[in-house]
Parts: sequence; C-alpha cells; structure tokens
Amino acid sequence: MKIEIRYCSKTGNTKKLAEAIGEELNIEPKSVTEALDSDTDILFLGCSSYKFGVREEVKKFIEDINVRIGKVVNFSTSFLPPSTYLKVKDLLLDKGIDIEKRHFHTKGSFGPFYKNRPNDTDIENIKKFAKEIVNS
Repeated sequence: MKIEIRYCSKTGNTKKLAEAIGEELNIEPKSVTEALDSDTDILFLGCSSYKFGVREEVKKFIEDINVRIGKVVNFSTSFLPPSTYLKVKDLLLDKGIDIEKRHFHTKGSFGPFYKNRPNDTDIENIKKFAKEIVNS
C-alpha cells in the first residue's frame, strides 16, 4: 500500500501533526510544495484553516494532482473552528478524487491562545487516527 503525507503549515501546528503521522506510519511527511510523483492509495493531507478557507498552496497542490489517488484523509488545525474538511472536500470533488469521511481536527496555538496546541494528547490522538485509517 502506497501512503503519502503532505501538509501546509504557516505556524508549525499542522506540521507537528504531519510529523506525528509520519512517525506512526514510518513515512516522511512533505510540504504541499512537493508534488506527488506516483499513484497513491492513501494521501494524508493537512492544512490549517486560513481566513475560514485553505491557503493557496493547498489549492495549487490539489489542482496540480495528476496521479491516481485512492482516497485523501484530511487533518487540520485552527485557532477557531471549523476544520478544513469541507473546503478540501469541495476542491477534491472538483478533481474527481475521493475523500475519507473521517477526518482529524484540533486547536492550534495562535498568539496567546491555545498555548502548546497541538499538545501531547493531540499527538497521540492523531497517531491513533492514522493507524485506524490505514488498518481499515
């Protein structure tokens, strides 16, 4: 099974989650600036909520996908809810790419708010989530 991890992280919060998934699955997470170079069964795609949407880098990454993907699994962080799931889902559906209904979202530290998030509990939870996705 071919699994890839891509993320976009301005403050490092989403990168922490990507690294935790990578550690759990023994896969190197990469930035969305690195295109997929081969067909992928599961793509873990992480981004933060940015102005209640997703960053342009994520939109471009999705737009430029030119390989077959079995399914995309969204994970995200934000200062304020919601997760990026619905925004990412819309972008993927436009490309005819399936997205897993299960997704992972947690608070991310922003200035004085939600200090130390994602925290150790968040990291353990995303590792469990990733393992469940791969084993299902």
